[in-house]
Amino acid sequence: MRRGDELRSLEFETGVQLHAAGSCLVKMGRTHVLCSASLEEKVPGWMKGRGTGWLTAEYGMLPAATNTRSDREAARGKQQGRTVEIQRLIGRSLRQAVDLAALGERTLTVDCDVLNADGGTRCASITGAWVAVALALRSKELEAALVRQVAAVSAGIVESGEGRRGLALDLEYEEDHRAAVDCNLVAARPRLGGELMLVELQGTGEGRPFSRAEADGLVDLGLAGCLALMEAQGKALA
Repeated sequence: MRRGDELRSLEFETGVQLHAAGSCLVKMGRTHVLCSASLEEKVPGWMKGRGTGWLTAEYGMLPAATNTRSDREAARGKQQGRTVEIQRLIGRSLRQAVDLAALGERTLTVDCDVLNADGGTRCASITGAWVAVALALRSKELEAALVRQVAAVSAGIVESGEGRRGLALDLEYEEDHRAAVDCNLVAARPRLGGELMLVELQGTGEGRPFSRAEADGLVDLGLAGCLALMEAQGKALA
């Protein structure tokens, strides 16, 4: 059984997609996400002439990613609200990593496709997509535009059922389902090392309210988890 402060098994496989400027298959436990970054020599029309670039993200789950098949959103004719929320989170998190002025009038498009979902898909997407972005910029000799390292992890307070209880890091689906409190934390630090800072913190009392002390505990746990993820990201790029 994992300790409360322990990440799930973690693996980054780079160069998975032949035609992407950068790609990474991230595996956090049984959650597997294929992340790719494509670089185009243009920007959206509303940004033309500004001399700066843009980064945007798309997110989706394959039909058999969960234990019951889900329809493709393209077949429904529109994206679910959850999908839109997650891809906006991925985009704004990764824009913290890139100096858009140094990128020039180019667009980085990040695609995150969930192959297997067992909790924490948005956090795995951000963490794996940062590796894909770093590889894409390296391949185009634009690595100077990568100014921060970004990673994300889930944490929660689990009080019922079998398995871990109390403060728990990197929740599996069953733990997330049972959590009285859950949160997602995105953190960043300078590319060459330095202080870890919060990019986004989403916390919810699902079963009960939670105290300031519990919130501080979740933040401390999440930041420690992000630091461990960043160390693994660095090894994947070495």
